[in-house]
Amino acid sequence: MRVAIVNDLKLAVEVLRQSVLRIPGAEVAWIAEDGRQAIECCARDRPDLVLMDMQMPVMDGAVATREIMRNTPCPIIVVTASIQANLDRVYDALGAGALDVTTTPSFGPAGAIEGLESLARKIDHVRQLERGHAVREPGPDRTKSPSGGIIAIGASTGGPHALAAALPRGKELQAPVVIVQHIDRAFAPGLAEWLARETGHTVVIAHEGQVPTTGTVYVACSNDHLVLERGRFEHRAEPRHLAHRPSVDVFFESLVRQPCGVAVLLTGMGRDGAEGLRALRRAGWHTIAQDQATSVVWGMPGAAVALDAAVEVLPIQRIAQAIELACAAPGRTR
Repeated sequence: MRVAIVNDLKLAVEVLRQSVLRIPGAEVAWIAEDGRQAIECCARDRPDLVLMDMQMPVMDGAVATREIMRNTPCPIIVVTASIQANLDRVYDALGAGALDVTTTPSFGPAGAIEGLESLARKIDHVRQLERGHAVREPGPDRTKSPSGGIIAIGASTGGPHALAAALPRGKELQAPVVIVQHIDRAFAPGLAEWLARETGHTVVIAHEGQVPTTGTVYVACSNDHLVLERGRFEHRAEPRHLAHRPSVDVFFESLVRQPCGVAVLLTGMGRDGAEGLRALRRAGWHTIAQDQATSVVWGMPGAAVALDAAVEVLPIQRIAQAIELACAAPGRTR
């Protein structure tokens, strides 16, 4: 796997270079000192993965990510010294198509690299996605829950901006909203904060034992899978083999025996959520998939469309209204 490094700090470049060399099967493709150089390097020599810093001279990492994904798309992981200090840039980059985010490793005692394990895990995750190893197995049967219908949304690559656009604005939500976005648990609170600021809604982290209530948006925040059981959130380690944790499919499947609601599958690499969306449609839910033209990556919603899992296939600009209409007319399915 050829990995490119984009960072203007010599020490950060060196620790990232050594980190890549310590990961089996990985090598450094090239190094760029700013976003503009990264765009030019990608155009000449597209790598298997880009490790993108956020704060750089000439052009920052969020703008560079947007340009790379538009012109020479390739997997990008945001690697930055401080997530909180770069919150807006980080979620701009994730919205533009970056796959994941992590903090920059650092040198520890005796040449050890602190943070290498996290970076290696994320690089391996990208490798699995690229090779198509994110295979799922059917989840266990779920018992019926007394809770009312919810709005369930799954997203991955390019998800943050799509999520912000898909949440109805200017009026109160008509049901609880539960989001499963492929993101490390360490960064889910930042996503919730960003979404709250972008949409004006109350956005919180989904905690074990919580009962989702109307008017609140809940974001999955665990490296285990989020499910809804007997009207409350639970986290489960199984199935352990899935590349995505939390998995959209696992969450959607936990809703099959719930009162019918609205399920939405947004932009994302792979196919997580497609089979779960089909199961929800068959159970009477109103299901929506984002269309190809407005998706950063039409993997997940595209797989759902191929399975005939979506009642509606819509551009992102129309999804919020479609959710409102479906909530107002719960019989409007299939």
